[in-house]
Amino acid sequence: MENTRAFTKHISVFFSVFILSCFAGSALADEGSAPISAGDTGWLLTSSALVLAMTIPGLALFYGGMVRNKNVLSTMMYSLISVCVVSVVWVLWGYTIAFGTDVGGVIGAFDFLWSNGVGPEAFPGTAVPHLAFMVFQLMFAGITVALISGAIAERMKFGAYVLFAVLWVTLIYSPLAHWVWGGGWLGELGALDFAGGTVVHISSGVAALAAALVLGKRHGYGHENIMLPHNLPFTVVGAALLWVGWFGFNAGSALAADGVAAGAFVATHVATSAGVLAWLAVEWSYRGKPTVLGGASGAIAGLVAITPAAGFVGPISALWIGVGAGVFCYLAVVWKSKFGYDDALDVLGIHGIGGTWGAIATGLFASVGGGTGLFFGNPGQVLIQVVGVGATWVFSFVGTFIILKVLDTLIGLRVSKEDEVIGLDLSEHNERAYA
Repeated sequence: MENTRAFTKHISVFFSVFILSCFAGSALADEGSAPISAGDTGWLLTSSALVLAMTIPGLALFYGGMVRNKNVLSTMMYSLISVCVVSVVWVLWGYTIAFGTDVGGVIGAFDFLWSNGVGPEAFPGTAVPHLAFMVFQLMFAGITVALISGAIAERMKFGAYVLFAVLWVTLIYSPLAHWVWGGGWLGELGALDFAGGTVVHISSGVAALAAALVLGKRHGYGHENIMLPHNLPFTVVGAALLWVGWFGFNAGSALAADGVAAGAFVATHVATSAGVLAWLAVEWSYRGKPTVLGGASGAIAGLVAITPAAGFVGPISALWIGVGAGVFCYLAVVWKSKFGYDDALDVLGIHGIGGTWGAIATGLFASVGGGTGLFFGNPGQVLIQVVGVGATWVFSFVGTFIILKVLDTLIGLRVSKEDEVIGLDLSEHNERAYA
């Protein structure tokens, strides 16, 4: 009985501390600390909602349409669960790792653990509430994890993916966000990344490569017509939603409703349009037909490539960045078969390669918004961008590889061959998309 009372007492103390910490994190701060702009705040909250729509339903539909009909629900579920898992991790500890007080240029301190100190006061250097900035960054983290799921679609255990999402956003995404945006060493070096070319797209694309290598190929991969998309209209609608949402992703990163946001908005649209046209032109020449899937893929490639440059370039530079994205990403997707890895939905080819081109192109074309590139008198910026790209490639690949190997050893990553043949909708979720 005494042991039971002691145990109950310890549990009560633990939960009391936990609850008090949570209330401390949500306590109202002094709203007079800095002026809040209603316009800027409204735009940032709208942008946060747009980024959420990029993931669910945008990415869910985009990826879901490209898999076989026996795996469409499981593939869409990855996007849904990524947002939910990352949201909880972010408010508890992910945000403070990314944006807490800098520790050695590598990681943030635990200033904001359990969202302590994140309230309605202005985020430093802006006229928007700290809470609005935090939730905007949360949406970025959520879609980044979801992007990786395209590489492991149709063969990874759902439970393993959930644990992977927790570890990856904690150990890879959050430190990398700190390096670039949170006062870390890449930001101090002068690396330009307006909205996530390195933090979001290179990191997810390279992680996708590591995941594809660790999990191995799908059964039947390489057999003609066996892996064809089951619903291209889903994919086109998903691409359209991503395009619309991306205006919040890029223009929202100005953190204000101002000229920088307007410039990022225009650059995003121009580059995306150019990406579609360039992809289709190369595909038409190479395969003899322009495809609808190619057009959707070209749009995503253009969106990815302009992301790091959006606030630093004008419309003409954005056009050339989009053209490069359409060409380079198409070639990366075509040449995938030569290397033999099964990146199911071409995350590396579009996000990894597109993000790499965009980050380097930022060093070439930057001319406004506080950044200057090679073509505008600052050749050193290209070298800085290359350092940022290289660091992101190495950190994300090695870190992801280690995380997946540990999980594979402990719980196993891949479903059985029988479950894969049946399809993950039934074997993992006991559901069918179509009766």
